Amino acid sequence: MTTKISTLSLAVLLSLSGCSDAKQVEQTKDVKSVADTKTVEVVAKSGIDLWPALTPAIAKDVELEAKITALVSKMTVEQKVAQMIQPEIRDITVEDMRKYGFGSYLNGGGAYPNNDKHATPADWIALAETLYQASVDDSIDGINIPTMWGTDAVHGHNNVIGATLFPHNIGLGAANNPKLIEQIAAITAKEVMVTGIDWVFAPTVAVVQDDRWGRSYEGYSEDPSIVRDYSFAIVEGLQGAVNGDFLSDQRVLSTVKHFIGDGGTEKGIDQGDNIASEQTLVDVHAQGYVGGLNAGAQSVMASFNSWHGEKNHGNKYLLTDVLKDRMGFDGFVVGDWNGHGQIPGCTNESCAQAANAGLDIFMVPTAAWKPLFENTVAQVNSGEISQARLDDAVSRILRVKLRAGLFDKPSPANRPLSGKTELIGQASHRDVARQAVRESLVLLKNNQNVLPISPKLTVLVAGDAADNIGKQSGGWTITWQGTDNKNADFPGATSIYSGIEQVVKQAGGQAILSATGELTEQQKPDVAIVVFGEEPYAEGNGDIDNLEYQRGDKRDLALLKQLKAQGIPVVSVFISGRPMWVNAEFNASDAFVAAWLPGSEGQGIADVLFTDADGKIKHDFGGKLSFSWPATPQQTTVNVPLETASAEAKYKPLIPFGYGLNYQSDASSKIVLDNLSEDNLSAEQTTSDLALFERAVKSPWSMYIANSSERQGLSSSVAQNSALTIRTMDRVVQEDARFVSFNGSEEGVVGLISNFPRDFRAYSNSDSALTLSIKTTASLQKPLWLGMACEGDCRKQIDIAQQVNSKLGEWQSISVSLACFASEPMDFGKITMPFYIATSDKVDVSFSDVVIHTQPSDNTIQCKE
Repeated sequence: MTTKISTLSLAVLLSLSGCSDAKQVEQTKDVKSVADTKTVEVVAKSGIDLWPALTPAIAKDVELEAKITALVSKMTVEQKVAQMIQPEIRDITVEDMRKYGFGSYLNGGGAYPNNDKHATPADWIALAETLYQASVDDSIDGINIPTMWGTDAVHGHNNVIGATLFPHNIGLGAANNPKLIEQIAAITAKEVMVTGIDWVFAPTVAVVQDDRWGRSYEGYSEDPSIVRDYSFAIVEGLQGAVNGDFLSDQRVLSTVKHFIGDGGTEKGIDQGDNIASEQTLVDVHAQGYVGGLNAGAQSVMASFNSWHGEKNHGNKYLLTDVLKDRMGFDGFVVGDWNGHGQIPGCTNESCAQAANAGLDIFMVPTAAWKPLFENTVAQVNSGEISQARLDDAVSRILRVKLRAGLFDKPSPANRPLSGKTELIGQASHRDVARQAVRESLVLLKNNQNVLPISPKLTVLVAGDAADNIGKQSGGWTITWQGTDNKNADFPGATSIYSGIEQVVKQAGGQAILSATGELTEQQKPDVAIVVFGEEPYAEGNGDIDNLEYQRGDKRDLALLKQLKAQGIPVVSVFISGRPMWVNAEFNASDAFVAAWLPGSEGQGIADVLFTDADGKIKHDFGGKLSFSWPATPQQTTVNVPLETASAEAKYKPLIPFGYGLNYQSDASSKIVLDNLSEDNLSAEQTTSDLALFERAVKSPWSMYIANSSERQGLSSSVAQNSALTIRTMDRVVQEDARFVSFNGSEEGVVGLISNFPRDFRAYSNSDSALTLSIKTTASLQKPLWLGMACEGDCRKQIDIAQQVNSKLGEWQSISVSLACFASEPMDFGKITMPFYIATSDKVDVSFSDVVIHTQPSDNTIQCKE
């Protein structure tokens, strides 16, 4: 059987076999004689044969393998399982490390030594040294295998005050410079090693397909070839070349993540379901692993997402058959933050399924690490996890530790770079970051050549991102979400305004900072630079349901129009973690620059926007869009076509992939970004009924119960607290409803919750209604509250007791317009609890089928004033 593929697909196939050079692709076309037909006949493959069979970048070392075998043979089950447990620094003590000898540990986003955000490098080193010494102390656990510390250094050593912060990946993708990426990774490795840390959870190699995803900025590009090349470069930069200074004293372990398909989930929902075909999984989402594994990556992180409904943390086919067996990966697979607990049948405290699927290290923050350790030991002893699987996991961990020289290197405080605090944010590192800022900028509009600007002019710098280093750096910056930071938290860094001010003052011009654009009569500028964009966010919190910028609150547009109305030329510098629908902002700008999330070296923007004092261009724009720019708020999955002519015909972004102007661009090369439609297209967004609980709780929601003092998730069919008891019941099919017995002692609550806020604005802007089926056999004497809640503990609830009492003893449907929940401070863009019921009455209530309906029924409660 044969099939036809396009020449674009041919390039992808050649990359899988190691032929990545464009000239090789062209030569292959000639050899195959497909220049005219644009197609080539290949033998169709399926299943495991679709995946590239890679040769391990590091040849098998017989002597090293013998050491591993000898060490494993001497270890007890408890010692082996301890190697698989990775707790978090907030949840373990030095005595825990001495007793258990964990194979590794981590600091999550927003975790610091001594719980101090402003911990010094010395504090980081002290913790690394103390835990290392405890791990090699065999007085209790009987073994002295060194532990290792992993950290999310995703755009520099971003957890540490004063570190160099590089542009986030989306900006680096626009630079399309793998050599620069390798240099950035090497610098990151050095700054990480100063603090005694061995291991970095980077690079993220997600090939983002839906820009609603809140981690879009962690992706280099929607084009898998860029992601593949960058993955190779960053792994080599972090670890060193396998034929060079591999894992030397200047290098750290890298982690290619998240395996696999995290950038292709339905609707861009974080931790959601990827339903791509296996061929697409290979051609698009696997390319970063081809690059990273070919560079010798020693760890791969499993992804939170599912593939066709099966959680990746528990998918043996992907983790073992594909990654380890077919792709030849002989390092270890580490889980993501309690990701194993999301597998059906698992909890954070117990998950044999993940180990059996091929997970080698459980990332288990919180106090769950202890029961997980105990349960895993029991599962090995019972045979639920085989001894062979345990030994394989431990062998992989030890293989990486031996390759990294952890058994031979000095302790963290005594390594060559440890304590050299002058390396943290040193000038040469910041120079590279500044170069990366320059190369990442994409010029999308430049009417009347308003750019470049003479530094001798009077320049207004406006917008709330102009003098805000935290905002320009985005998520994963000191704190997990990148929030709650001030400029003082970034010693040595430069805001965008301060970079502009320096350039202008040196040339004799004047720079005026006014975030709101307000000026005195004496201050009318020659030009205004307005720096504005998205607030910082990280995974989950950044998910949105369409790409309209400042939907419902166009304050930045008002600022742009305010300045335009005064006849001031306006240069927009847009800070964002993804391309967004900004038609109105385009129209109100004479020039428009996509600056992405540039990091700590804001002066890199001034380098490009201004000439020198003599009017000569210092640095031109070189960035090109690595993501297509949307034509409507709903065009969330527009991606450069990789395969077919029909796909190319459907590819109609506002601005295409690869676009970017420079100072030499003529009119013929420019896309006209004037008089674009400014209609608010949010109302055109098509919405369908959203099931929250229908037969079962729908992802990403989970059911919880609460009383006046605590909230707990449900992990079994029966649960209780001091206010209520809940159990599953059968209404139509097995366990499709819940029976709740409220005891009347205090208010009890049952509802649905997500780890992260979700965007419900499309539903709140329509006539949608929250509906549920409900039954009670006794009349309610007190309110039965039906409510919703949003981030920040904002909530709105209405009493439905009267409606429920109207049909005692039978199921009925209650429908409430979302408008009933819309009063302040409800924020439908950040819904954390889309449904709950609560009462302090003594009553039994059953419910099922909780759905947001886009077409409410005639008896929907409207709550109109």
